[in-house]
Amino acid sequence: MHFVTIYRVLTELTIVVHLAFIAFVVAESILVWHRRWLMPVHLATLAWAVYAELSPGIICPLTAVENFFAGRAGIESYSGDFVAHYLVPVIYQEGLPQKWQYALAVALLAFNVLIYASLLWRRNKDANIGV
Repeated sequence: MHFVTIYRVLTELTIVVHLAFIAFVVAESILVWHRRWLMPVHLATLAWAVYAELSPGIICPLTAVENFFAGRAGIESYSGDFVAHYLVPVIYQEGLPQKWQYALAVALLAFNVLIYASLLWRRNKDANIGV
């Protein structure tokens, strides 16, 4: 296999891992209902995602890895974050204002808080029934 091909595959693999990470952050709170051992991992990734989304200039390490591999494969790299580069153009119209970026971060956090609050309420309810 040619080195350029290897770097292209590594670039694409990094994109897939990045998308999986985002899916984990967004939806894992639902799976925590059945796999509670994932809770600390999910809370840590959620904290990172909210921090990265709300902090201008913070670039996810996966973006840096992707750009590294892309550069070696001869693919033009990008500046900024993964979500803005890949997902925003697909989901939103061009030029998403920063206030909408904040709103997305708040919505993500609120969704997960609701799931975790429901989980805790259910656990307390189950504990009270067993009393």
